[in-house]
Amino acid sequence: MDRIAARARLNKRMIYHYFGSKSGLYLAVREATYGDIRAAERTLDLEHLEPVAAVTRLVQFTWDYYLRHPEFLRLINTENLHRATHLRRSRRIAEMHSPFVELIAQLLRRGEAAGLFRAGLDPRQVYISIAALGYFYLNNRFTLSVIYGTDLSAPAALQQRRAVIVETVLAYLRAG
Repeated sequence: MDRIAARARLNKRMIYHYFGSKSGLYLAVREATYGDIRAAERTLDLEHLEPVAAVTRLVQFTWDYYLRHPEFLRLINTENLHRATHLRRSRRIAEMHSPFVELIAQLLRRGEAAGLFRAGLDPRQVYISIAALGYFYLNNRFTLSVIYGTDLSAPAALQQRRAVIVETVLAYLRAG
């Protein structure tokens, strides 16, 4: 807390006043981090795009967000190491994610109605798959680069992976 207060040029007592504890501050950071990605996703205007274009935009956005915000992935890793102990205490996490899940559900229904997407897709599973395809690659690119003898952090490799994720997700969603 001393280092945080010093870097923020705040009195440590003010941090405790607003957040209650180090754990409270940590949870506030988690909530703000998730809030940032959900806010950025709301700017994508997916409701007004045709379904394939909307999914493509969402997949590309998610990948690009992960690249621009490596701290987001590190915070997720840390929280998972702690088995979501801090996140469980949040009263805001579910309310942040519910509208986003509903947006994806509407997008999937539009795609199904247009005959583009298959029926019965779970919006949570679709988003978990989108997130996982980027998350795994980025969290493991250094070890995978050694294993496969290629630089998976190179700009061309990152662009290739982005395209593969879009293609994979669209193939999963595609009707018949």
